[in-house]
Amino acid sequence: MSTAAGPGGAAIDALRAEALAERPLTALKSVGPRQAERLARLGLHTVGDLLFHLPLRYQDRTRVVPIGSLTPYTEAVIEGEVLLAEVVVRKRRALLVRLGDGTGSLTLRFFFFNAAQQAALARGERLRVFGEVRGGPTGLEIVHPEWRRVDAAAAVEEHLTPIYPTTEGLHQLSLRALTAQALALLDAEGLAEVLPAPLLARLGLPPLAPALHLLHRPPPEVSLAMLEAGRHPAQRRLAFEELLAHQLSLRALRRRTRAQQAPPLPEAAELSARFLAALPFALTPAQARVFAEIGADLAAPRPMLRLLQGDVGSGKTVVAALAALRAVAAGCQAAVMAPTELLAEQHFRSFDAWLAPLGIELAWLAGRLKGRARAATLAAIADGRAQVVIGTHALFQAEVTFADLGLAIIDEQHRFGVHQRLALREKGRAGARCPHQLVMTATPIPRTLAMSAYADLDTSVIDALPPGRSPVTTVVVADTRRGEVVERVRAACLQGRQAYWVCTLIDESEALAAQAATDTAASLVQALPELRVGLVHGRLRPADKEAVMRAFKAGTLDLLVATTVIEVGVDVPNASLMVIDNAERLGLAQLHQLRGRVGRGSAQSACVLLYHPPLGEQGRARLAILRETTDGFAIARRDLELRGPGEVLGTRQTGELGLRVADLLRDEDLLDEVQRSADELLADWPQHAAAVVRRWIGRGQRYGDV
Repeated sequence: MSTAAGPGGAAIDALRAEALAERPLTALKSVGPRQAERLARLGLHTVGDLLFHLPLRYQDRTRVVPIGSLTPYTEAVIEGEVLLAEVVVRKRRALLVRLGDGTGSLTLRFFFFNAAQQAALARGERLRVFGEVRGGPTGLEIVHPEWRRVDAAAAVEEHLTPIYPTTEGLHQLSLRALTAQALALLDAEGLAEVLPAPLLARLGLPPLAPALHLLHRPPPEVSLAMLEAGRHPAQRRLAFEELLAHQLSLRALRRRTRAQQAPPLPEAAELSARFLAALPFALTPAQARVFAEIGADLAAPRPMLRLLQGDVGSGKTVVAALAALRAVAAGCQAAVMAPTELLAEQHFRSFDAWLAPLGIELAWLAGRLKGRARAATLAAIADGRAQVVIGTHALFQAEVTFADLGLAIIDEQHRFGVHQRLALREKGRAGARCPHQLVMTATPIPRTLAMSAYADLDTSVIDALPPGRSPVTTVVVADTRRGEVVERVRAACLQGRQAYWVCTLIDESEALAAQAATDTAASLVQALPELRVGLVHGRLRPADKEAVMRAFKAGTLDLLVATTVIEVGVDVPNASLMVIDNAERLGLAQLHQLRGRVGRGSAQSACVLLYHPPLGEQGRARLAILRETTDGFAIARRDLELRGPGEVLGTRQTGELGLRVADLLRDEDLLDEVQRSADELLADWPQHAAAVVRRWIGRGQRYGDV
């Protein structure tokens, strides 16, 4: 890389490096408007984008392999003389070329060819060929190989051949040509090194430019196995830098929020005592410990930012209600936001039963609340008469104004993006003050994800279930034995218990899911005439849905047929059997949530996972995990391994994470060092911290500036 002379040389080099990263791809040869449009579909707009667009895998074309040593299902470069070329017509017309090199021979098979290609593949020509070796009717063959005519002295490739993520109309050869130009510019102008030299030295990470060169054009001596596993130091350096950028971005969000003022919410001793005395149970030690952590945050004059994790049925809602009492006692409002109307309704019923006897005014707000009722609710929220407000994402719509929001509680956090909960926080801003935040999830988040996706939050975990909860036995049954399962439902209900039958669909259409549940309910009514069968799904009118749920909870229904709308928020202690139809279609976290609807009383409970054979390898693995454990964190960890972070966090949160190089599972061992390094950069090298975030997340960052 060239360097500028004089005392300002380093600064000039930095400016040039910055200019290279921001240079548009249209500055490269062969990138016109149409090619630029194709590149943009991959998120590639600048030379910097292109340099960080790394290969998915590599091919080894650096050595010619003797034909006699080839084995099936391997990719190889071979070289030889055409011994025979003929067009045959069997099932399909094909050009067959026999190639030999003295150690053996194999067939090149072409289904698509023209006269010019046929002439170029004539007997006696010398070819260099690359492709995957397979077994054929007459021995080894390669179907549609890459090939070219060569002389005996033709050089082989000098490096492993990169295979890039691409899009329609964008060939690998084009991407290789463009990255070659980008690498030449990198050599000439450099790219800013955003990690401080002492940090690189301590971690043993290579400098940026050599790392990029190696990953785009690996020399033949590099371990292909290490590259494919993502464990090469060059890959680790970029993964570390990307994870560091996300950590710093979330730390910045946390730092800005914590720098703001929040209304101190001191202990509400008298109100809390009356609330706890009215409960039919005592708090578990885990609930008491977690509320002590939350209470310490609420008493402070800066905003609480806390994630409350707890397995299904662990008692998070009671803890949330205690927190809401602190807000009410301090003269502030509390808002509880849930991702679905059904869950919001469930929360409203629970909070109303607990808080209304204490003289606390509650309000419920969702999209379906219309007309005068909506206007009255909005007015009560705006003038402070509604002390605790419970609803869906309707809470952060423009028309909603709080008198003085002191606490925002967001349930099932993974179903909302970071921006959505920030929007609710902004609703509560009163001058320089903003509300405390408590976000809750019954989907246990593995430490790997929590450290990366929730770095702006403190974490509390309710790690024990209330006493008296019976363990749930899980069995996996093929749907060819549906009749046996129906008899099991009959037996459980005739013994005075209740059961759920959950219908799932691959298609997320609410109409189709409702139809599936309707058909299943009709068949079960016919098969079980002695049982009282109810039906609930997302397309029922709210009043009808509420009536069915109330009847099931009251015990006037024996069997509830439902879609996955009952995944969260339903508490019926007498329900001891859960049947999940087509369980192979759901992820582990959702299956675990559904299973948590039973086992809430003292009776032995069971969950039957009905699947439609044949079951794929991943489907078998998922269902086996559910059978083996009821530990939500163990299940979440396996869900992360099987489905990846995007699926575990939910589609909204996936967009927030957006990792390009790093892999949270593969690079989990980097996370502790990422946290330490984030501390160091913010304390000692704040300019470097800003540059790291700008490179990986962009100038229009997700949550503001570092």
